[in-house]
Amino acid sequence: MSFMRTYTKPAVFASAVIGSLLVGALLGAVARVTETTWLTELLDQIGSVFTTLLQIAVVPLVFTAIIVGINSLRGLGGGRTAARLGGKTVGWFATTSLIAVLIGIGIGLLFNPGSGGLEGARATAENTEKAAGSVGEWGSWTAFIEGIVPDNFVAAFAEGQTLQVLFLALVIGAAAYSLGDRAKPFVDVVSSVFEIIQRYLGWIVRLAPIGILGLIGGAVANYGDSLFRPLLSITVAVYVGSLLVLLVVYPVLLQVVARVSPGRFFGKAWTAIQFAFVSQSSGATLPLTRQTTVNLGVDPGYAAFATPLASATKMDGCAAVFPAIGAIFIANISGVSLSFGQYVGIVVVAVFGALATAGTTGWLTALTLTSTVIGLDPAQVATGIALIYSVNPIMDMMRTATNVAGQIAVPTVVARTEGLLDDEVLNTPSAPPLLTDTGAKAGAAA
Repeated sequence: MSFMRTYTKPAVFASAVIGSLLVGALLGAVARVTETTWLTELLDQIGSVFTTLLQIAVVPLVFTAIIVGINSLRGLGGGRTAARLGGKTVGWFATTSLIAVLIGIGIGLLFNPGSGGLEGARATAENTEKAAGSVGEWGSWTAFIEGIVPDNFVAAFAEGQTLQVLFLALVIGAAAYSLGDRAKPFVDVVSSVFEIIQRYLGWIVRLAPIGILGLIGGAVANYGDSLFRPLLSITVAVYVGSLLVLLVVYPVLLQVVARVSPGRFFGKAWTAIQFAFVSQSSGATLPLTRQTTVNLGVDPGYAAFATPLASATKMDGCAAVFPAIGAIFIANISGVSLSFGQYVGIVVVAVFGALATAGTTGWLTALTLTSTVIGLDPAQVATGIALIYSVNPIMDMMRTATNVAGQIAVPTVVARTEGLLDDEVLNTPSAPPLLTDTGAKAGAAA
């Protein structure tokens, strides 16, 4: 126990994370240079087990968090207040998505990813196209709409259909809200399950340095520093676009609208953003996202509603910046010049198609949906996706970090406009949420 208390001190944990990044990169480089297959496989397995331990909690976490969050709005006023808060939250989601996708298009035009030097990349596509799967099942608006409502309640959970689970949670949560005290026993049980899941994730998060070592080591061992030229161009473009949203758009909104210092915001949100970067999962980061939002002074009841909704639908990195750049990349490798109307189509999908990015395959859904809606040939889209798959983990780190920063920033902005931001809490230093009893605090807040 004394070791655990020492380990969870902020400075010690930060050192452990940084050390894991360096050691993982070193081991990955050794495995790649010496072609040590067993070491590469070991690093991959460590990263895979860590990711799996996180992902198995994502679906039940989203389900319980949404129900608890909706019913926590009861303390903020009546049904009209809840509806207004929900509408304003979604409105700000759309606004920031619009800004992010315009930045994505601008960066895509500036970097022009995928132009030239594609022969080697096309050969790589033949080896990775199977991993991309079928474009048709992800890129159709009809398939998306039909996929919202599950055929079977249990199957939605068993198959990990996050979007269907989100729909069920919204409906059940709203029904429980409308029943008031009669549904209190049910809400109490769900709240207890929610706390249990968060406690489980808290334990897994403490293993982050080990997981990071495997994730980073595996990425270096498999990809090294010799990325294919067209993939290097799209990777750099995605990082630049995401960083502009993360370090410019959000700070401006926070400073101008929420009157929150960007330095204060990043000081409290950095742990969640960092964990999102290495875990590549908004869902797994949700407990940190929620507690960080509360630490920023957002009313706990509103935070309990907004952050789980945001974790499944608010993805500026995956659903706005990336599909814009990805569509331009696919057009370039296909020798297609996009028209003004097609760029408008990219914007429309980014603003109104955020729900289609729910789940761990969010980037794939967003890219294929965007590419097919603007009329790119399905075969060309499949080739582009197959190419992107080879370096997707590297890009996904930055995309997910941007997603989570937005999932914290937007509720903070909305809370200020609704008078639900406590400046005393905002200005009070707090330990990183990863290093506190997140589950207990979140449960008590709800």
